[in-house]
Amino acid sequence: MPATQSLRRAGLALLLAAFATAGLAQATKPAAGLSAYEPISGQEGKDVVWVPTSQALVDKMLDLAGVTKDDFVMDLGSGDGRTVITAAKRGARALGVEYNPDLVALSKRNAQKEGVSGRATFVNADLFETDISQATVITMFLLPELNIKLRPRILALKPGTRIVSNSFTMGDWKEDERATLTQETGCNTSWCTALFWIVPARVEGTHKLPQGEVTFKQHYQELAGSLASGGTTYALEGKVRGEEVSFTSGGREYRGRMNGRRFELNK
Repeated sequence: MPATQSLRRAGLALLLAAFATAGLAQATKPAAGLSAYEPISGQEGKDVVWVPTSQALVDKMLDLAGVTKDDFVMDLGSGDGRTVITAAKRGARALGVEYNPDLVALSKRNAQKEGVSGRATFVNADLFETDISQATVITMFLLPELNIKLRPRILALKPGTRIVSNSFTMGDWKEDERATLTQETGCNTSWCTALFWIVPARVEGTHKLPQGEVTFKQHYQELAGSLASGGTTYALEGKVRGEEVSFTSGGREYRGRMNGRRFELNK
């Protein structure tokens, strides 16, 4: 069996087992007068089973991303729409991308009921075929293999774009921050960890400076390399956070930013 298929099946089994054990994979009976469709925790989807994110973790994910009214939030695999609706309640424009048309219809009804249908929109689409380039924040609850499949497109986004994942990692791209909730802090499911990344600018290469030149070797947001100044070369270590760059070299700390493809030290 291919490794990717094996991982996908293992992930599906993990999700199903956790919710079956918790007794959550049960259909909810619709109230009188409402649509007959209600999603079932653990139901099969195109790439992953559907499991709702707890409201407490939705709030934490949006807190980590610092979502404001100036943001355009995209939720990839938006399910019942709660992340999109919560972002819209914070004043942001938000778009949910969901492959299941029944979930899309449910999300639209939920947004209308919450009074945010003007800011919360939903599309029935494949997230791998959807343009994500305009997003300032991306949220998702996908399996690791899907996160890795998305990773090249995410890294190509504008530096500073914020990414938040429920529970699952992005392979060897280590998260910038991680937060785990408990039952005491409102998360009563098996999926209570939010992982946060900021898309880093591409800084790798050699850049001329008034002091000499700096050479960066980049692994996602982590930097190594050297600073050549005054006839001496010093090793460096640093990080990229969006367009902001910081590093230490020769016992000193330096800060700067990328201006397009050019690195500039702060004055």
